[in-house]
Amino acid sequence: MFTGLVEETGYVVSVEEGGMTRITVLAERLAEGTRIGDSVSVNGVCLTVNEKNGETLVFYAMPETLRRTALGDLREDSVVNLERAMTLETRFGGHIVQGHVDGVGEVTSVTPEGDAEIWEFGAPELVLRYAVEKGSVCVDGISLTIVSVKESSFTVSILPQTKEATDLQSLMPGDRVNLEADIIGKYVERLLEPRSRNLQTSERSVGDAV
Repeated sequence: MFTGLVEETGYVVSVEEGGMTRITVLAERLAEGTRIGDSVSVNGVCLTVNEKNGETLVFYAMPETLRRTALGDLREDSVVNLERAMTLETRFGGHIVQGHVDGVGEVTSVTPEGDAEIWEFGAPELVLRYAVEKGSVCVDGISLTIVSVKESSFTVSILPQTKEATDLQSLMPGDRVNLEADIIGKYVERLLEPRSRNLQTSERSVGDAV
């Protein structure tokens, strides 16, 4: 589990395609406290460290992972957001992030607003159904607060500090991003499903009786 607070931006050293895609990332600070077998969020995708060589970490992405995320867009020198799995001693400053991508979105616009910027992301319905104003969303592994929700997109406000410390510094309209909805909304929906079905059954029974 992660918090969505990016620890470091790494740089892709190489992407080697095969049965599984081998992604080598330069992580100058994060690599020091990381071991083989550890879970690391790479642009919001939970991956396992398979190899470590000094300041470089090697991850393998399965075809299914590439189909469901934007990791397939990574190239040499791509900027990636990195965060190690949280521990019981970690300060929990973001929101609960699993590293399980719900859908791939796209940067649709970036609009200056004072010292900040309003970023709009096109998103699939599977993400938007859990999106609420002032709620949380994870974009490429970054915990962000939603400003507004539209029919096929949502907006967030990005501070200069956030932009400079994440891969947002290298993104532009048209670029794809990994999106993960707030897990709390998913659990609430799941818990309410039986009640909703029972209510529908009761309504049908009353209608039939009438």
